[in-house]
Amino acid sequence: MKSDTTSCAIYKSTKKEFTYVYVCEKNKFDDIPELLINTLGELEFIMQLDLFPEKKLAQADTVEVIDKLNTQGFYLQLPPADYESEI
Repeated sequence: MKSDTTSCAIYKSTKKEFTYVYVCEKNKFDDIPELLINTLGELEFIMQLDLFPEKKLAQADTVEVIDKLNTQGFYLQLPPADYESEI
């Protein structure tokens, strides 16, 4: 594993389509505000992932994800800007 690698666990929201939360450790949600947890509903585990600056993610900037994990303990990935949810 690279020395500049950040490990994370990725969960998807069961209430908000195409919304994902990255956390530093699997099943550790202490850093996520309670209001956000309530809004997202139950979080379904997707995968464990090792991130490093050169790694490409489909819908997020890897450097930003790593920064948010290191500074606030989680990263919230919202649906793409062109996504329209059913209201």
